Amino acid sequence: MILSFHPCFIGDRNIICAGREPGPDERSAIKTAGAVILPQGCGQSLYEMARDHCPYIFPNYEARFRYPGKIGDIALFKKENLPHPDTWCYMRVGDLDHTEREGWRNRIEATPFVFKLAWGGEGETVCLMRSGEDFDRIMDHAERFEQSGQTGFLIQEYIPTDRSLRIVVIGGRLVTYWRVSNATDGFFTSLAKGAALDRLSDPDLKAKASRYILKFCDKTSINLAAFDAIFSSRETENEPLFLEMNYFFGRRGLGGSEAYYAMLNTEIVCWLDRLGLSVVSE
Repeated sequence: MILSFHPCFIGDRNIICAGREPGPDERSAIKTAGAVILPQGCGQSLYEMARDHCPYIFPNYEARFRYPGKIGDIALFKKENLPHPDTWCYMRVGDLDHTEREGWRNRIEATPFVFKLAWGGEGETVCLMRSGEDFDRIMDHAERFEQSGQTGFLIQEYIPTDRSLRIVVIGGRLVTYWRVSNATDGFFTSLAKGAALDRLSDPDLKAKASRYILKFCDKTSINLAAFDAIFSSRETENEPLFLEMNYFFGRRGLGGSEAYYAMLNTEIVCWLDRLGLSVVSE
């Protein structure tokens, strides 16, 4: 029996658990299932219940909950030796003493750095720091978020480029496309910020970055996520640097929601087939 908690994939049995915690009924259903399909917005409690009581679950969110947020991304990248820009992670502004703050102010006066809150997506919590005044303003901004319980931030090496490569992993399929900035400084490259979509340029670079991701996903068992990579415009070796990964991602570059769900359903069926399983009921 294939049990689906995903509203867009029909299993032999279907349960919607959105907006509530799973209970005894969900646990009982999971125990009798040959495989469990979870929604993209699956909470940790439902994921762990499925993992603990069924041998096969899709997607595999072990890394998502073990290494949460953007700070978790960097920790996992370091663990698995996935190349990324130099990054410094902090849980609170207060973790920087006076000497460190002055050190950052001086470094940013000399060369720009990227600031990221540890949460958020589509570039909404990312900015480029070009001066000590930028640093002070952004630290004040981060402290205000801390007062509401939203903690954690990163300071990342700035790599000059006017585009980023989005690599979307959907089961056994990879979809890649460039996002080309329309900003004068080339900084923001998210489609939500007005970047242009380019599916065709530099297939060799796309293939190179994809090989890194295939190896990374093989080691981590990640099978539903989007990765962002850049290639420095100043380097000649053209090795990718990975910025972050997102378990929730925009679908415009995938052809829209309908195209995305078609791909997702196909990949779930293929995953089940590799296990020797299938949905019986129609």
